[in-house]
Amino acid sequence: MRVVTAHTMREIDRRAIDDFGISSLSLMEQAGRGCVDAILSEFGRKGRAVIIAGKGNNGGDGFVIARLLAADGWDAEVCVMAEHQQISGDAAHNLKMLPDGIVRFCPRQGQLASAFLKADVIVDALLGTGLDSDVDGVYREAVDMMNASGRPVLSVDIPSGIHGTTGRVLGDAVRASITVTFAFAKLGHLLYPGAEHTGRLVIADIGIPELLMTSANGYDFLNEDYIRPMLKRRNRRVHKGDCGHCFLIAGSSGKTGAAALSANSAVRAGAGLVTLGVPESIHQIIEIKTTEAMTTALPDSGGGYLADAAFPVIEKLMVKKDAVAIGPGLGRQPGTVSLVHTIVENVSLPLVIDADGLFALAEDISVLRRKKSADVVLTPHPGEMARLLGTSIPDVDAIRISIAQEFARNYGVYLVLKGARTIIASPAGFAAINGSGNPGMATGGMGDVLTGILVSLIGQGYSVWDACLLGVFLHGYAADLVAMEKGEIGMCATDVQEKLPFAFSRLFNKISSPL
Repeated sequence: MRVVTAHTMREIDRRAIDDFGISSLSLMEQAGRGCVDAILSEFGRKGRAVIIAGKGNNGGDGFVIARLLAADGWDAEVCVMAEHQQISGDAAHNLKMLPDGIVRFCPRQGQLASAFLKADVIVDALLGTGLDSDVDGVYREAVDMMNASGRPVLSVDIPSGIHGTTGRVLGDAVRASITVTFAFAKLGHLLYPGAEHTGRLVIADIGIPELLMTSANGYDFLNEDYIRPMLKRRNRRVHKGDCGHCFLIAGSSGKTGAAALSANSAVRAGAGLVTLGVPESIHQIIEIKTTEAMTTALPDSGGGYLADAAFPVIEKLMVKKDAVAIGPGLGRQPGTVSLVHTIVENVSLPLVIDADGLFALAEDISVLRRKKSADVVLTPHPGEMARLLGTSIPDVDAIRISIAQEFARNYGVYLVLKGARTIIASPAGFAAINGSGNPGMATGGMGDVLTGILVSLIGQGYSVWDACLLGVFLHGYAADLVAMEKGEIGMCATDVQEKLPFAFSRLFNKISSPL
């Protein structure tokens, strides 16, 4: 699914009108019809609708909805949260077309008290995607009353109060049961907290020309339909040597679990061979925690951690490997930081860096300018991203997509910015938003599983970009399967790891979404 910013959608509307001669009234009419179709499908052929309309084009859409519902036999009432003289343009044209007696103007607070009685659905046509300041006054009262009504709410284009591009709540916002948007989903529908307010998202065709639809700048939203064509089915005569040999450098004293999780997840994600290199003093523990992955003891710098003394051995072990991952449970000793820098500067294989590997990069981010590999993947969570940038977590969360894109372009890396709606960005400026996953993943070890998945897919021959998209989606999709079976609370990283083969199977066999 393609997703656009609010600004891009406004530009598409403008071009449809100016370059293709489609009237703005026609677009408004089609938008209203799309909402009515959703109402009739969801609530039946008869009922009572209360339309809460603003003074702009979102309100104009609401006027079209009221007229069409009334023509279909519905009892429709329109409450306009403005003075009559404040309505202009296309909205004013559609206001004039409403039947007598169904409109009342409510420009002051306290005038909506009885509006929602016996309503089968409330239509939120108050504010659209152009909102960029906090909702206040009579509009905020209307938002609060819609939320408190206990009635299902259908929002027109976007829940009022949600920023169309960032998904931020601007003061207060409607919690919709259904949102009907037009032509494309907007970022504000899919990014949190806007996603929690959107309800079920319906995308209505309003007659935007195909050329504008196919050429629109936007982002890919990862769901089953997007991911399935990327999966590679295996040749019936394949052997383990055809499925990639991954090398992981991980683990330190007290952090053997992270190393084992990443290696075992690489196996579960389909790697033909996996070798895990760990400090010599923890090697015996790791051998107990891994069965299918091979392990190798690396020179220990004392206390169960790795330093530059291990690099000559690591360099030899990389011969005939297809991809490398470094970081899970590696530790933060100065010598370990130096080793990570040495690997980045000297290893030409595709490289996935996570966890303590990211800590090492943040100690001297300029090392990325000296990287030898053309394919480096970083997988920070917001805290790690903030440290890489020298900023705060709220600053990262406020503009996640643009931060990910800028960092990926600036340093020539693939960036996986983890979190609810993980963002994947490429050095070329492409970005995608992940649609899988659930709150049960908020527990230790989940990032280690993702590292194993990513290095496994790269090793199997997927392009780095495809491996990032597929790996992030599969990670969340496997967690959704766990949630379906066990619930979200108490989910652990091993649960997700063990569901990876089932995730592949469901996608290959086109079984519908588990949640």
